[in-house]
Amino acid sequence: MIDRWGEIDEHIVRHRILAAMVILREEYGYSIHEAIDAFGVRYELLREARPGDFTVSREEYGRHFYS
Repeated sequence: MIDRWGEIDEHIVRHRILAAMVILREEYGYSIHEAIDAFGVRYELLREARPGDFTVSREEYGRHFYS
């Protein structure tokens, strides 16, 4: 299995939420709820480790995203 966390991380920091969620579900077999949880954990980790890489503020991230 190829480690796709680098790809997922790039989707997260570039505000491509749906693309990250699709990979989490396909690659790891997560349910929607599990993928949301995994996304949230990874988002927080990346916000702390790479704050300058995000293209939108914490307040704007996820605004108007409905799944």
